Amino acid sequence: MKATWIRRSDCCWAVAVAGMLVWTCGVACGQSAPTTTGPEAVHDEIWRRFIDRHGVMIDFTALDGTVDLPTPEECRAGKPNALGWYQPIENGAMFGGMYMDAAVLRWERSRDAADAAKARRLMEGLLTLNSVSDVKGFVARGMSTDGTSHYPMGSNDQTSPWFYGLWRYWGSQLATPEEKDRIRKHLVHTTDAIIALGWRMPAEQPFGTRGGFGGHGFDASPRRLFVMKMMHAVTGDASWNSMYREALGERGGADQVSHLDVCEKGMVFHYARTHNWTSCTAVAALRGLWEMEDDPAVKAAFGRGLTASARLAAESLPDFRQFDAADPRPFDTDWRRAMMPLWKPQATEQEAQALADTQLRAFMKISPRRHLETAFIREPASAAWIITLCPEEAILREHAAEIRELADHFDYRRLSYATFFWIEPACLRLELAVPVEH
Repeated sequence: MKATWIRRSDCCWAVAVAGMLVWTCGVACGQSAPTTTGPEAVHDEIWRRFIDRHGVMIDFTALDGTVDLPTPEECRAGKPNALGWYQPIENGAMFGGMYMDAAVLRWERSRDAADAAKARRLMEGLLTLNSVSDVKGFVARGMSTDGTSHYPMGSNDQTSPWFYGLWRYWGSQLATPEEKDRIRKHLVHTTDAIIALGWRMPAEQPFGTRGGFGGHGFDASPRRLFVMKMMHAVTGDASWNSMYREALGERGGADQVSHLDVCEKGMVFHYARTHNWTSCTAVAALRGLWEMEDDPAVKAAFGRGLTASARLAAESLPDFRQFDAADPRPFDTDWRRAMMPLWKPQATEQEAQALADTQLRAFMKISPRRHLETAFIREPASAAWIITLCPEEAILREHAAEIRELADHFDYRRLSYATFFWIEPACLRLELAVPVEH
């Protein structure tokens, strides 16, 4: 039986099954009227509609918070596709891991119990995504209505932010000794599984693996180095640092460059005109490396990579002005109507991706506003975060006004896709580096 979850407030969810609506509330719901623009509006809207009852971020909802999750049966059958692409639980690990940056920064600023509780919910959500499969090291994208069912393939884009988010929480003053121990166990368990597979991401059968941190491109080198360096920080095991130091100079790829060379060059685009929204996961890993590194020469190389990445991302920042809020074309959240008629069984990752690509074209026909939000919100929003991950204050000052203009450009209550979430951590980082002068 299909269940529809509906978000009412920070603390309330309802589930609608066979026409019945049952509310579940954790605390009293009295709240002041929300703002509609700016980073506070981003925060309010993300927590009003896009964080599920497990602490995992949902990709898209209707404007009233209604979200039609895939059923357990659909997840098991690979519907709409075995990758789980283009339905509401596509990117829970990816988005939640990166959004942890905002949660920790917000609590560090406020020291408020409510902000601490939100960061803790995100942490628990990330751990849950690593606990729902019998496959060692598997990180799920999200969960179905039963809280456990999921799609059989994750990815490097899901797992890298999962590592990043847990590391950010672990390193904060929020984390209790018990939480640090639990997080450490998950990180060790998952990293061991990935290394045993040659740095590939575990997937469930019949797929086995999908994606990885191998190779010498920007989508691999910073992530691989970050995992090693992070594991040394979390476990205190010197062997991780030895592995990391050796890996810095390892050469490979067509140009026989080292992992450090790749990091120093910074972000590159290779499969689309821009893809800040996926590349920012590697930039976040690079920022983590910069923060943890104590060798001045290596740290400086990481810093140059972050500066180069920020400069490339800045080219996408003005795109937000092309978003027309008055455009009448719809964002149709009925993913089944567009994609399910095209479904067929898939036995390989390639078959699943080919099906998903065909389904996306059909989905775009009934939901053309999705493209408007991905092109003119998702890309500049993630670009803003990339810029603010740069430690060079001059870069942040150069783009501060435009990032703040971006944050004030949208009425977030009228957006269906959660990918405006990057605006909150970008503004929080900007506030620390370049405070607004009153």
